[in-house]
Amino acid sequence: MSGLELAAALTGAISVWLSVRQNIWSWPTAIVNVVLYTVVFWDAKLYADMGLQVIYAVLSLYGWYQWLYGGAGRTELRVTRTPPRVAAILTLIAAAGSALLGTLLRQTTDAALPFMDSFLSSTSLVAQWMMTKKLLENWLVWIAVDVLYVGMFLFKGLYLTAGLYAVFLGLAVRGYLDWRRSMLVPVSVSSVAA
Repeated sequence: MSGLELAAALTGAISVWLSVRQNIWSWPTAIVNVVLYTVVFWDAKLYADMGLQVIYAVLSLYGWYQWLYGGAGRTELRVTRTPPRVAAILTLIAAAGSALLGTLLRQTTDAALPFMDSFLSSTSLVAQWMMTKKLLENWLVWIAVDVLYVGMFLFKGLYLTAGLYAVFLGLAVRGYLDWRRSMLVPVSVSSVAA
């Protein structure tokens, strides 16, 4: 465990906690988190996860905008369910990304766990995009991914990061319950008119 991994873990926990609360500051803290984890994953030879951090930075900027202006009439975005067609497309994207990236990493790098790393990275991208759109089921995807990440990080000796992903797992459960509850709150007339 390094000071850099500790800083990355702390900013990650803060960012996810803010996401659970649907707080817009989750996005800038996410950007700090991904910059730190880019270096941590480079050192651990988890290249798919390292590359994923760059994409997360872009998605964080996009999510920041979406949460502020992605709703009807450029209002704050509300939580909705994932349409079945979108869920099917996202599943195909995750599967294709896993296969392609896993093959590439196995053949061209010294990646420690090329297919597991690629599967988790591809699926995490799907979950993160779902979060930018405030799709409720993003939390279900995160729950599944976090369980597997805990195991992978324990295997790689990244104990603090494994602990962080165990915290993420708990936050994902909380996020699902809180976001589902927020869907029951009616839209106020002032937020629709804005």
